Amino acid sequence: MKAVVLAGAIAAVLLAPPAVAEARTALAVMTWNVCAGTNAACLLYRADPQQLAQKVGDYAVNQPIKPDVIFLQEFCTGADRALELGLRQRTGRAWTVRSVALTSNTGVPYACHPDKLGRSRGNQSVTVAVASGKVSFQSHPLSSPSWYVKRAVLCATITGKRAHVCGTHLSAGTQYDDGQPGAPYRTKQIKELIALAAKPGHHTVFGGDLNVSPPGSGYGSAAGRRAVVPAYQAYRECDQRGGSRTGRWTHSSGGKRKKLDYLFAPKSSSRQCHVAPPTSLSDHRPVYLKVRY
Repeated sequence: MKAVVLAGAIAAVLLAPPAVAEARTALAVMTWNVCAGTNAACLLYRADPQQLAQKVGDYAVNQPIKPDVIFLQEFCTGADRALELGLRQRTGRAWTVRSVALTSNTGVPYACHPDKLGRSRGNQSVTVAVASGKVSFQSHPLSSPSWYVKRAVLCATITGKRAHVCGTHLSAGTQYDDGQPGAPYRTKQIKELIALAAKPGHHTVFGGDLNVSPPGSGYGSAAGRRAVVPAYQAYRECDQRGGSRTGRWTHSSGGKRKKLDYLFAPKSSSRQCHVAPPTSLSDHRPVYLKVRY
């Protein structure tokens, strides 16, 4: 009798389906400073909402990584609806787009220059697009110089993926915007960004145009390179190689090429990174990150 029971138990084990590994959540994020607002040197300057949406859509569908989330900088709020509709049509997914308009030191919205026909394009913005209808957004002000543009971060909580993603555009580091010794405002802004991006029970991705060079790059100001060190200490950047803290250039101006655009994710996640080829549309090129948690 014992032999029969034992044989049955062995058969049950042999016939049982193999254990299935827990599926890992995948999330793809793109960041791009589109240079559409006030910089006449960029081809998207004065592009109308449909043209702007089309070019962003091109990068959403024509690169090796197809994003679930898009961070945009120097976008124009008047193109939000066109972008949302365009992404839905081209990807077949239910996108939601939100923007936070940048303001001057007096609180006046920082307007995009009109399109080529003189029509308003709204205000220059930090924009986040998410391929989901189940998403909530929250904007947060960042410490900014009292004499120039007020910076902000825009975060999105994606329910289905338990993800919390945050995009931003930090102070420029020029003489008129956080140009003091020590990069005090970008140092504060990056620490604030790291704190705002963390959300208990959620996977984190954050980044955008941080306007600092990587710690291991050897170019840009030393203060700017130091400012981003805390992000590298707590997270892993998309384009890092091994223990290096640098990456491919993402911005070109005046014959100089630098990495200014970043995407950070938890060190425990697996990741794939792609930097798009140079484009005359903007002085920045898109960066893509695909992570699995």
